[in-house]
Amino acid sequence: MHPNNDKNRPSAIAIPQEAFDWYDEYAHGDIDRRTFIKRLATLGVIGLSLSAVSGALIPNYAQAEQVSFNDADIKASYVEFDSPEGYGTGRGYLVVPAGVSAEAPAPAVLVAHENRGLNPYIEDVARRLAKAGYVAFAPDALYSLGGYPGNDDEGRAMQKSLDRSKIEADFAAAATMLKAHPLTTDKLGMVGFCFGGYLTNQLAAMLPEGIDAAVPYYGTPPQSPIGNIKAPLQLHFAELDKRVNGYWPAFETALVEAKADYRAFIYPGVNHGFHNDSTARYDEPSAELAWQRTLAFFKQHLS
Repeated sequence: MHPNNDKNRPSAIAIPQEAFDWYDEYAHGDIDRRTFIKRLATLGVIGLSLSAVSGALIPNYAQAEQVSFNDADIKASYVEFDSPEGYGTGRGYLVVPAGVSAEAPAPAVLVAHENRGLNPYIEDVARRLAKAGYVAFAPDALYSLGGYPGNDDEGRAMQKSLDRSKIEADFAAAATMLKAHPLTTDKLGMVGFCFGGYLTNQLAAMLPEGIDAAVPYYGTPPQSPIGNIKAPLQLHFAELDKRVNGYWPAFETALVEAKADYRAFIYPGVNHGFHNDSTARYDEPSAELAWQRTLAFFKQHLS
């Protein structure tokens, strides 16, 4: 159970579905913040103020810490890596379980963030993986611009200004570095959320010999040929996520044609971003179920 789950959490506020749909448009650049706030003001829901609704939907990262960076079972640091095909030098958040060494390495998991840089929620996901026994590494696509700026609006604008192919190259370089790291075995998994879900699909297709297990959360299909994918896939979708789910039928058809090893889960009654415990989109039962499935999948394919 989430340690901060109480009546004061944003998920405890009953928010109309229209607000979630508008937030998804806003978070993915289809409308600006002013339009988003203006639409929220039209709801006129009794007992809900505009500030309460917008405050619940916009991430509060204090809610997202499940594993402290001071936890004695892990060691976290920021490390750089070479990315000659990307932005030259990348940087990410490396979290290593206690007891892991060159003599006793652990399997690794690459963690891919959403469309706004390496925020505290994604860093916490990396720590959760390290607590589960994996060397986790979460690159920051915004490093060439100075790194995640501390707020999602600015981070989203920064990431939108970057060349997506170079972001992909940075993450591919991170995967190569992580798989060859002296503290890791030769097994590498990848998990990503939203844009990071797309990156997870993309790297599975870009690096068929590099990714050994891939878990995209609400991710769109890769641009590289789906037939290249060799890694088993475990895909997680939110039932109310119309934007991403619209891609799934054709994506699944291509996976079937490629004879890919995949399994997809669609979580009923939840929105895009349901795993992110910093906003009202968070759904604890679905998030916990998806996470346990993720850990079991990595244990099966990376151990």
